[in-house]
Amino acid sequence: MLRRLAEYAFNNAYLLLSAMGLFWAGNQVLGRAAAGHIPPIALAFLRWTFATAIVLPFAMPHLRRDWPVVRETWPLLAFLGVTGGGAFNTLQYIGLNYTTALNSLVLNSTAPVLIAIACVFLFNDRLTVRQVIGILISMAGVLVVISRGELGVLLTLSLNRGDLLILLGMVTTAIYTAYLRLRPRIEWITFLFWMFLASALFNLPLVLVEMFVFGKIIQPTLFTFLTVGYVSIFPSILAYLFFARGVELIGGVRAGIFMHLIPLYGALLAIWLLGEPLALFHVVGFALILAGVALTSRKP
Repeated sequence: MLRRLAEYAFNNAYLLLSAMGLFWAGNQVLGRAAAGHIPPIALAFLRWTFATAIVLPFAMPHLRRDWPVVRETWPLLAFLGVTGGGAFNTLQYIGLNYTTALNSLVLNSTAPVLIAIACVFLFNDRLTVRQVIGILISMAGVLVVISRGELGVLLTLSLNRGDLLILLGMVTTAIYTAYLRLRPRIEWITFLFWMFLASALFNLPLVLVEMFVFGKIIQPTLFTFLTVGYVSIFPSILAYLFFARGVELIGGVRAGIFMHLIPLYGALLAIWLLGEPLALFHVVGFALILAGVALTSRKP
């Protein structure tokens, strides 16, 4: 029974991508909360190092069998690891140290648009009118939520170096999503292992510079350990598996629109965990986001 449910879930792109959005929303919240407690590059390095160690025992039976394919395609695996994990999350964590949560949510809402652009320019994908309309409707919903229904909030936004880093990170994840279609035909656990290892190795020299040149060290607290534990499992192992599988099932453009669920989940978490009141702009924004996701993710 459990195996049948697992197989159903792994073949249901909408379920996988919805869970991915929830896990990445938690990563956004913790990434901002961890500023000042965990240096950003150290957080990224520990995230990918622990993720690599966690999946290794499960990947071991497949590594030798998949090695001939890995040996031939290692440049692609390294590229996917750096763009989708190493560079993306490092830029995001550093950016969260210099910008506000509001700016971060606005910039993250560009992901579906950037993914669509990357798919069009890199692989000549064609967007349907329905997909374009769905992306715009969903983005409108995101802007309603993060601006609390007040246009003036968006007009007062200004970009700083943190915002530029986050935006650059969104560009890298758009490129990663477009190239996921070329993923080598190896076991999923093998793919995740090599991708996580590439991400960790990418951050290794950077974290050494952060520690020994800039003198930034980790605060060894319970919050630190819990944060590293969460980001290593949920937004890393599970979310990346779910996202990659979702892209395989329905394509990069349709899967990318589910990233608009991240600010929706973030707002719901704030209402639930922090006791923030549910307002009309929440309802309007959520309705627009879900309508746009439903419209874009439908089969052509």
